[in-house]
Amino acid sequence: MKRKFSGRAVITFCLIIVGVWIYLQYIHNGTSNRDVPLPDSLHPAVSHNAELLIQQSAGKGIEIIITDGFRSHQEQDRLYEKGRSTQGNIVTHAKGGESFHNFGLAIDFAIKANGQAIWDMGYDGNGNGQSDWMEVVEIAKELGFEWGGDWKHFKDYPHLQMDFGLSINDLQKGQRPPSQSMTVKSS
Repeated sequence: MKRKFSGRAVITFCLIIVGVWIYLQYIHNGTSNRDVPLPDSLHPAVSHNAELLIQQSAGKGIEIIITDGFRSHQEQDRLYEKGRSTQGNIVTHAKGGESFHNFGLAIDFAIKANGQAIWDMGYDGNGNGQSDWMEVVEIAKELGFEWGGDWKHFKDYPHLQMDFGLSINDLQKGQRPPSQSMTVKSS
């Protein structure tokens, strides 16, 4: 006895096969590699380039400070709660494990003027007619940093990161840049 399958049955069967294949790909590729430890400090290239940023900014008469670097998942969660369940303004949309800070690949900076950290993007403390903030951003980009002020949605003006071609999803899955990755640029 020969069976005939309707077009609908064939399509349903194919969709089930594709669904199983996608699920198996997710199981194989989409889960975290728990054998890869989470970083607990800045990546060596990020740390080195942050120091170069401080030095090169000083060479232009601009004093900066690094206000934040590596953050634990717990610190990130506390920061995420600002403006939500705790007082203050919303300063991040990233929960713990969703920020490049959590993987040692980001820093935040501020201009130092009269002994105080300031976030005035128009401030021209060196008197050259240019925003000190934007001069620092230009140096940072030359050193290989991506600037949060260039982001389309949530602008994060103090934020600088080096992603080494990795996404947050890659980092969450356990991928890490080699400690010697990316040629560190010097002055």
